[in-house]
Amino acid sequence: MKRNTTKLLWLFMLLSDIMPFSYEKSMRERAIKLMQDSRLIDGHNDFALQLRIFYQNRLSRVNLRNLNKTHTNLAKLQAGYVGAQFWSVYVLCSAQNKDAVRLTLEQIDVVKRMCNSYEELELVTTSQGIIDSRRIACLIGIEGGHSIDSSLATLRMYYDLGVRYLTLTHSCNSPWSESSSKGIHNFYPHVTGLTAFGKEVVKEMNRLGMLIDLSHTSYSTAKTALSISKAPVIFSHSSAFSICNHSRNVRDDTLRQLKKNKGIIMVTFNADVLACGRKVVNISTLADHFDHIKKIAGSESIGIGGDYDGVERFPEGLEDVSKYPSLIEELLRRGWNETELKGVLRENFLRVFREVENVRNMSRQMDVGESEIPPQEVQNSCRLDLRNHQLQTTKSFGFPSVAQPFSLTLFLVSCLILYHES
Repeated sequence: MKRNTTKLLWLFMLLSDIMPFSYEKSMRERAIKLMQDSRLIDGHNDFALQLRIFYQNRLSRVNLRNLNKTHTNLAKLQAGYVGAQFWSVYVLCSAQNKDAVRLTLEQIDVVKRMCNSYEELELVTTSQGIIDSRRIACLIGIEGGHSIDSSLATLRMYYDLGVRYLTLTHSCNSPWSESSSKGIHNFYPHVTGLTAFGKEVVKEMNRLGMLIDLSHTSYSTAKTALSISKAPVIFSHSSAFSICNHSRNVRDDTLRQLKKNKGIIMVTFNADVLACGRKVVNISTLADHFDHIKKIAGSESIGIGGDYDGVERFPEGLEDVSKYPSLIEELLRRGWNETELKGVLRENFLRVFREVENVRNMSRQMDVGESEIPPQEVQNSCRLDLRNHQLQTTKSFGFPSVAQPFSLTLFLVSCLILYHES
C-alpha cells in the first residue's frame, strides 16, 4: 500500500511538471495558428523615419530583409505574421511653417519605393486590396496635420498619392488642431480643439475616404472630431488613460464615444504610455490595456498599432515586430476567444476601412472642399498672401526684391539701352 502511494505521488509530481509546459505549448500553438489564419493589420510603424535617419532614404545602401539597426525588417515582419502594415509618414514638428510638405512627399516616396522594390511587399490603397494581397500589404498614413500646411488641396493630393490616413496632430498644435502634447512645442499655443477650418479638414477626409486618426490629439480635438465625422475614426497608436494617465491615452468617455462611432483604438506598445514611469513593463502590462478597453468599448473597438521604430522602449517580450504572437498568447491565456482575437488582428480594422469607403461612395455628389484657413491664422514668413501678391516681397538668389516693380524696371531699362544703341 505504501509503495503504491509513493508511485502515485511521483506520478502526480511528474504530471505537475509536464502539464504547465503542455498548457503553454498549446497556447503558443493556438496563437500561431490563429495568426496564420488572420494575419495582423498593424496601424503604425515608423520604419520609414529610420530609413531617413540612418540612410537618408537611399534604399540602394541597405537590405531591408535583414537590417539589424531597427525593430523592423522583412524577416521579422514575416515571423510576426504581419499581413498589412501602415507605414507612418512623419516629419518633425520643427518643419512646420518651413518645408513640411516637401519632407512629407519625400517620405511618401521612400515608402512607395520600398514597397515596389521587394517581392515580399505590395502597395495597396483599399480594404479589398488588403484582403486580396498574398504579400505584406503596404499602406501609407501621414502622422501630423502640419504636413498639409493648412491646405485642403494638399490633403487631396496626398490622397491621390496613396495616403489613407492622416493623424490630425503630432506633438505640436497646427493652426487648426490642438495636440495632446502641445507644451512640447510653442506652435499656435492658443488653438483649442478643432477650429472651423479643422472641422472642414474632417469633412473633406470623409468625402475623400481618408481615415481620420486621433492619436496624439487633445481630448477636445478627439471629442469634436468624433462628434462631426460621418465615418468611423481610428486611434492608430494609443492606449487606455484609466490604466496609465498619460496625455497620449484615451479616456473612458472618449472610448464610449468611439464605440458609438464604430471606430477602433489600435493599442500601442510604447512602454512610456503603458506604465506611466514604472520600470517593469511586460506583456501583462500591455494586456491590461486590452482588457480595460474591452470592458469599456468592447473587443470590436480594438486593433493593434505597435509604434515600432517610433519609440525606444517596449514591453519585455515585445522587443520587435516578430513578437506579436506573444501578445495573442497572453490574451488567449486571459480568456479572450478566437472570434474576438480575429477582430483585434484584422477584422475590426477592415470593417472600419470598408465603412470609410462606403461614406466616400455616398458622398459622390458633395462639392470638393474649397474652404481656406483665414490668413491671419497662418501668418508666417514662408507663406505668400496671394490676395495681395503685388505688394509681396520675394527673394531672388537670396537677395530681397519687390518682384513686380523690379520686373517693370528691368523692362524699361532694357528698352532705353536698345534705344540708345540704335
